Amino acid sequence: MVASKVRATDGLKLPSGRPPKRHRRTSARVGLLFISPWILGFLAFTLYPFLATLYYSFTSYSGVGRAKFIGLSNYTGLFQDHLFWTSLFNTLYYTAFEVPISMAVALGLAMLLNMNVRGRSIYRTIYYLPSVVPLVSGCMLWLWIFNPSYGIINSLLSEVHVPGPAWMFSPTWSKPSFILLGLWGLGQPMVIFLAGLQSVPKEMYEVAAIEGAGPLQRLRHVTLPMISPIILFNTMMSLVVCFQYFTQAYIMTDGGPDNSTLFYSLYIYQQAFQNLKLGYASAMAWFLFVLVVVMTSLLFRSSRRWVYYEVAK
Repeated sequence: MVASKVRATDGLKLPSGRPPKRHRRTSARVGLLFISPWILGFLAFTLYPFLATLYYSFTSYSGVGRAKFIGLSNYTGLFQDHLFWTSLFNTLYYTAFEVPISMAVALGLAMLLNMNVRGRSIYRTIYYLPSVVPLVSGCMLWLWIFNPSYGIINSLLSEVHVPGPAWMFSPTWSKPSFILLGLWGLGQPMVIFLAGLQSVPKEMYEVAAIEGAGPLQRLRHVTLPMISPIILFNTMMSLVVCFQYFTQAYIMTDGGPDNSTLFYSLYIYQQAFQNLKLGYASAMAWFLFVLVVVMTSLLFRSSRRWVYYEVAK
């Protein structure tokens, strides 16, 4: 009688609520089978290149033949390369201006689109459209806009008798041109800010208004603290994107004029695939990795002072 009851309950959950051990193993095998394509892709296209670049950074390797171990020569050679410092300066310059300006503009647009106005969904779609335009097509469009001879910006400036700059063709204006270009595709951070603004309890604005707080005070003491985790997230993502800035500079200027737009990732590409110095490029990539880790760590440490997380009761 007892044995029949045991067989009848075979495959069901135990009295403790946990499934049998054999059932758990079967579920684990099935789960691993389903995620195996992702695991193989991660090992082949992420983990292996990550570790391979660390090895090649200590070698002299052209992509053909065997890599020759040279120790720290690639890393010490970085500090003697003036183009390395130029590319690092260009990247830091772009990041220092692009991150705060883009965050401020994206937040401002999100606040405008959060207002209860007629046709709000249409405005949201219009502002988000540049984010879905293919990057190459957008770069070609802005090359025409920034053209000093027949570009639309200089044409409009000439109508008010203001001489337009050379934009991408000027060492002085090339980096500011890329900063303006970066403000065109702010749809993604804008949407994230918009979602955060809609999650702020309206009761807090009502209480602040009763207490006599004006619009700027409500922005400072209610809106910004409540969406501070989203500000941190968008700032982190923008920081990483700026340090890896490549496609726009490669298509539009290829580092010119006079290396004024030779960004760090573009210089890595030139060293790896044009000069065939894969070991040197790997060392540059790891230097960038350490720099990004340091910058993001400092940003996280500073977030303890200004990021507000609501504690669930």
